[in-house]
Amino acid sequence: MKATGIVRRIDDLGRVVVPKEIRRTLKIREGDPLEIYTDREGEIVLKKYSPMGEIRLFASQYADSLASFVDHTVIITDRDTVVAVSGGRKNLLEKSITRQFENILENRTLVCDDTKNIRITDNDDEEMLKAIQPIICEGDVIGSVSMMVKSEEKKITDTEIKMLAVAANFLGKQMET
Repeated sequence: MKATGIVRRIDDLGRVVVPKEIRRTLKIREGDPLEIYTDREGEIVLKKYSPMGEIRLFASQYADSLASFVDHTVIITDRDTVVAVSGGRKNLLEKSITRQFENILENRTLVCDDTKNIRITDNDDEEMLKAIQPIICEGDVIGSVSMMVKSEEKKITDTEIKMLAVAANFLGKQMET
């Protein structure tokens, strides 16, 4: 663990303020859920909670299954990181998503653009992400299902876009139960 040198007091309601610098660095926004852990040495650890992380194995299987029908790479994210990837792009797994991608999720609508490449992470120069469907759960955006074409010649069809929407809707419903 890394010490920050910041000390905060607990108020009379048991609250502690997480400093703005730390929230900004860790991309913690107002209303974001945090998990609380304790250990035997008396440490309290706050960890950003990802509901998509709970179904990581299921999301991975879903991405692989969907990719076998669409012949594109399928990527499933939460609001901060890539949680599942089909095919040979496993290097994207657990990478942070770009600010551009976060903004797309905030718009809460399908994005399908064959004219430009949308970068999902800062770590890959060859991404050809063409379709993004946010996953909505109980009215909140919790992640996305996206398709990345394997070469510039490939296009995403209307049927594949519908499959993307079904996948996002299904994953959102899974999180509600």
